[in-house]
Amino acid sequence: MRQMINIREANQHLSKYIRQLQTGDELVITRRGKAVARLTPIIEKKTLNAQQSEALGRLRRLKTKAYHLGGTGIKREELYE
Repeated sequence: MRQMINIREANQHLSKYIRQLQTGDELVITRRGKAVARLTPIIEKKTLNAQQSEALGRLRRLKTKAYHLGGTGIKREELYE
C-alpha cells in the first residue's frame, strides 16, 4: 500500500513508518504538497542452493537452443507477393 505523509509527520513518527515498511508498504514523503522522497522496503535477494543453481543453468541452456518446429523458411519477397 502506498501512503503519502508530510515531512513533519515522517520526522515525528519515523519508527512507526519503518515498521510499516517492513510489512511491504511504501511511503511517499511530501513537502508543501509535492512528493520529494519515496521510502520502500529492502527486499533481500534469495540465494540458490547447489541443486537449484544447476537446474537454473540447465533451464538457461535449453532456452538458448533453437528447436525446429517444421515448416519452411519464409522469404521477405514471398510475404509481399
